[in-house]
Amino acid sequence: MSLFDRLWGFFKGLTSKPVERDVTRLPSHDAKDGRAADLTKEVVRTSGELKPHHRRLITRDQRLLPDPSRKAHWGPLGYTARKKVFDASVAGRLFAGTLRTRNRELRTLATDPAQLERYGLPRWEDEATLAAALGLSVNQLRHLSTHRLRERVPHYVAFAIAKRSGGERVIHAPKKRLKAVLRAVHAQLVSKLPVHPAAHGFVKGRSVKTNAEGHVGRAVVVKLDLEDFFPTVTYQRVRGLLVSLGYGYPVAATLAALMTESERQPVELDGEVVHVPVGPRVCVQGAPTSPGLCNAVVRRMDARLSGLAKKLGFTYSRYADDLAFSGDDPKQVDVLIHRATRVIATEGFRVNGKKTRVMRRGAAQRIAGVTVNATLGLSRKERRLLRAAAHREKTSTVDAKEQAVLTGQLAWVQMLNPSQAEALRRRRARAIGPPA
Repeated sequence: MSLFDRLWGFFKGLTSKPVERDVTRLPSHDAKDGRAADLTKEVVRTSGELKPHHRRLITRDQRLLPDPSRKAHWGPLGYTARKKVFDASVAGRLFAGTLRTRNRELRTLATDPAQLERYGLPRWEDEATLAAALGLSVNQLRHLSTHRLRERVPHYVAFAIAKRSGGERVIHAPKKRLKAVLRAVHAQLVSKLPVHPAAHGFVKGRSVKTNAEGHVGRAVVVKLDLEDFFPTVTYQRVRGLLVSLGYGYPVAATLAALMTESERQPVELDGEVVHVPVGPRVCVQGAPTSPGLCNAVVRRMDARLSGLAKKLGFTYSRYADDLAFSGDDPKQVDVLIHRATRVIATEGFRVNGKKTRVMRRGAAQRIAGVTVNATLGLSRKERRLLRAAAHREKTSTVDAKEQAVLTGQLAWVQMLNPSQAEALRRRRARAIGPPA
């Protein structure tokens, strides 16, 4: 956006008249003590920037704004009925529970085409264009993106897997039909969402290797872990992200509902087993869209932590919920942890204190399973174990599964450090001997 366009938008926002509505007859209560709030008018801005210093401009769906000309009244020719602006299907969807919100400033937002073009995102004006892009009918899209309090047949299969550190991780695997739709959403939208350069997990062209490369040979490495990373990215946060990127409220809310789910509990009601939500809608582990959405949601947090690290002489990177800092001044570690924890809290996340690690040069320094002490790759102990495994291939009976595991481990080392992989490969060749 040029300077002229920004100045014109600012001036237009000052001169345009906001929309007002009398709300004295609506029930309203103060959030603190329950008394009636002193509110007589609801004011909605119709132009300007959505947030200060943001490029996303305010565009409104005029059908949702108060318009005296649409009211029913008695005129000289008799009774004039209220003008119809929605058909029953659209009105029922806009005011249903899934899309309902008290915030008229948010609910009346329409698409900002310039913002979508700026980020290279598909221009979906309404549910009809969104459904067509995903190869669905509008009714099929609404079936998959409706929050139901009594779900007869859930769209996800939930199961638990054990964590290495103890406890269980709940996985929500989308069923075949929903998975295909989410993959289409990922290809057309989520893969194009902006992410910070410090994010390396689930980003094309980046990996655990690129995540660790900037931390090799540093005096101290600090590792922080985000607690409940995926569940902290809620439906509201996803919806707000999509609105800020230029989508209108109905499309943003529909996409957010499509890409999130609540934990559900089976309950028998009136002789029928239904699945009721027992928590908010969140990005679930198992959905193809969740990793990319979480990376986009935490972009501002990544920027703030990257700036903090640079100010203190550290390097910052993030792989999913693993945050890594490295530097050459150990005296700054306590300051870094304190300030980083505060930034993370203000961004709506929590640090898992049990997994915080401060790794100095004299001990093993590992980031997302990669050793970064002097060179990037495996530790001396891990290489010894691989050499021992290669030796067992010659001295004892090793089945095909163990051989495949060793081959995979060597491929992993090849990706991290080709010179280490070559040395291990030569050791394995000597152990096995020439082919018969």
